[in-house]
Amino acid sequence: MHFEKQAEVLNDLVKINNDRVDGYKKAIENLQSDDADLKILFQEKIRESQAFHSELTAEVALLGEEFAKGTMALGKIYRAWMDFGAFLTAGDRKIVLNNCERGEDAAIVAYNTALESDELTPNQREVLLSQLEIIKLSHNEIKALRDAL
Repeated sequence: MHFEKQAEVLNDLVKINNDRVDGYKKAIENLQSDDADLKILFQEKIRESQAFHSELTAEVALLGEEFAKGTMALGKIYRAWMDFGAFLTAGDRKIVLNNCERGEDAAIVAYNTALESDELTPNQREVLLSQLEIIKLSHNEIKALRDAL
């Protein structure tokens, strides 16, 4: 096993979870005061990503490698989440939800890409699959809210 390559794969997901936290914080800033339900939902997604971050950094630490800080500013497939803030226009609930869904799409792509790696251990793969399932549920929840508008 190549610990450095495993850490690289896991660190990409550490960064996408940092992106996810940033994205949801931006989304909260763009909500109207009567969107309290979305604020609660987005805060839940922030906590979810922070928990994923902790799990991933623990896996990287087990490899004896440093965990990544920052976001995926250079990663092509993650750019949708990084561009998230650029599309937000203050207060339009549907646009905010649409961009959150786009961000979740980017996270799903990131996880699927990581899972294609031959470098992962069975335990690492299990952690990623578990997190991916939760992100897919988040995606579907946000999509349903958007489609209901």
